[in-house]
Amino acid sequence: MVTRSIKKKSIVSLFLMVLAVMVLGCGSEKSENKGGAGSDGSTAKIGVVSYLTGAGAAYGESIRQGLELARDEVNAQGKVKLELIFEDSKGEKNEAINAVNKLIHKDNVLSLIGPTLSGEMFAVGPIVNQEGVPIMGTSLTVEGITEIGDYVFRNSLPDSAAIPQSVKKAKEKFNLKKVAIMYSDNNDLAVSGFKIFEKTLKEIGVEVIAVETFADKNTDFSAQLTKIATLNPDAIMVAGLYQEAALILKKAREIGIVVPVVGNNGFNSPQLIKSAGNAAEGAIVASPWFPGKDDAKVKSFIAAYKAKYNKEPDQFAAQAYDALQIMAIAIEKTGSVTDRQKLRDTLATVKDYSGVTGTFAFDEKRNPAMDVTVLVVKDGQFTELK
Repeated sequence: MVTRSIKKKSIVSLFLMVLAVMVLGCGSEKSENKGGAGSDGSTAKIGVVSYLTGAGAAYGESIRQGLELARDEVNAQGKVKLELIFEDSKGEKNEAINAVNKLIHKDNVLSLIGPTLSGEMFAVGPIVNQEGVPIMGTSLTVEGITEIGDYVFRNSLPDSAAIPQSVKKAKEKFNLKKVAIMYSDNNDLAVSGFKIFEKTLKEIGVEVIAVETFADKNTDFSAQLTKIATLNPDAIMVAGLYQEAALILKKAREIGIVVPVVGNNGFNSPQLIKSAGNAAEGAIVASPWFPGKDDAKVKSFIAAYKAKYNKEPDQFAAQAYDALQIMAIAIEKTGSVTDRQKLRDTLATVKDYSGVTGTFAFDEKRNPAMDVTVLVVKDGQFTELK
């Protein structure tokens, strides 16, 4: 009986020791800020929060397709293996929050890409940063995005770097003296764009003779444009998403406003041209992506994208493609598909990456340092404004 008792105690002690080691191991893994690998232990799991259904789904779908193309190319090269786990935010902040919580805590991803809208990032960024998960926005242009925290990156050009270029180019090209501004006052992207339009116009000596607001999902812009038409501006600046921008362009041309229309980043979608038709002619926007660029990488990307999706890539597809390529390079350099902290630190050192959107580097605030091209819609497509 004594011998059996000793054996039982020994077995219990051994069990408790094993349990203690397991607990300590789990605690160590959490403190080292590690995400989960794939089922084969060598796959980096990357969560994607994208606007896939709803009014702005054209943005999210382009992002998804750019990421898928990059994933397939990276995996074919064999240096690292990537798994993308997509979640649909529907353009809603609460949906985006639910998505990142699932990806971090259930799917245990190494890093995140997205979300599509700046307002969504302001909602999820603090959560992701607190969890110590690197996140990269590919379509976020509002000021203050990376100030959310050290784990927040973006490879999309801020409005402050893009809008002034398009405004200055338009002034030079069309001798602007007085302009009107329209913007969505319940959209973070548009409000940020409006402030930068206003600031830039003041700096270059162009008078703002009217400011008209609208709400996202508005469909009738007759009142605002009728007021603007009576003032005979030399141009109209519009800050909003493509769905409202297309309707503004159509109504403006319908009532006889033929002056140039300069847009913010929301104009950077072929969907603007598709929805506005001939009314999109002359619309101006600045972008790091120019499909007409005489560059081998750009041409190869366009060919691969068209072969896979049977359509031309837009800025959002191109930036998403580059974002995942950048992340794959960083993962390869870390030598780990699980270490979130090491990935964050490695991403911050990315310099001189040559992508389809041009030569890229993260600055000290994890924003992109790169050049832009001012584009104009001509004959139904974006071309460089010269």
